[in-house]
Amino acid sequence: MPKSKRNRQVTLSKTKKKGRDHKEAIVNAIKDAAEKYGAVYVFSFENMRNQKLKELREELKSSSRFFLGSNKVMQVALGRSASDEIRPGLYKVSKLLRGDAGMMFTNLSKEEVERRFNDFEECDFARTGSIATENVDLKEGPLEQFTHEMEPFLRKQGMPVRLNKGVVELVSDFVVCEEGKPLSPEAARILRLLGIKMATFRLHLICRWSPDDFELHIDGPEESDVECS
Repeated sequence: MPKSKRNRQVTLSKTKKKGRDHKEAIVNAIKDAAEKYGAVYVFSFENMRNQKLKELREELKSSSRFFLGSNKVMQVALGRSASDEIRPGLYKVSKLLRGDAGMMFTNLSKEEVERRFNDFEECDFARTGSIATENVDLKEGPLEQFTHEMEPFLRKQGMPVRLNKGVVELVSDFVVCEEGKPLSPEAARILRLLGIKMATFRLHLICRWSPDDFELHIDGPEESDVECS
């Protein structure tokens, strides 16, 4: 009788996972980039959209390289203090890698980098937990933008709807979201159905380092001893 495969043991040591080797590869790549490129920028981001960032990376791959991930790993690669930095002044960059941040090593001119970052923007549908940027209220009456097949789904989202001669109808006014408050999963779904985009993916420059100078583009984090030279 053939052996059952249901209780087959799996050796966990054979599974792939991101461990020390992966971190060391990132550290080495950052060190190489620090030697190869003429400048490095730290930037922060809001409402991250991976596809849009991927497109930017592809556009600039001949002149720049981006790093996002563990701030701690990136800090180790650059050096956390003047005593262990890999190039003079890079510890200042390390201190600004906090929160939602990344680095771009580049050979582009300062003016070109600032232009691209200032122009970079992508509007998209907000996700659960995002802060509503406006009030969205639906008034009692027919919702002709929705087909009758959607009526059960809309009811599951908490909307007081019914079918009236095949037309989806609100039986009372309904507040989808309020400005300044987090979006519930239901509100995020309804806004998508309504075609209302409340999230904007943006990048903000924090600092620039080159062998010749260091420049803060915005105020650094609190308790930071970073100063412009």
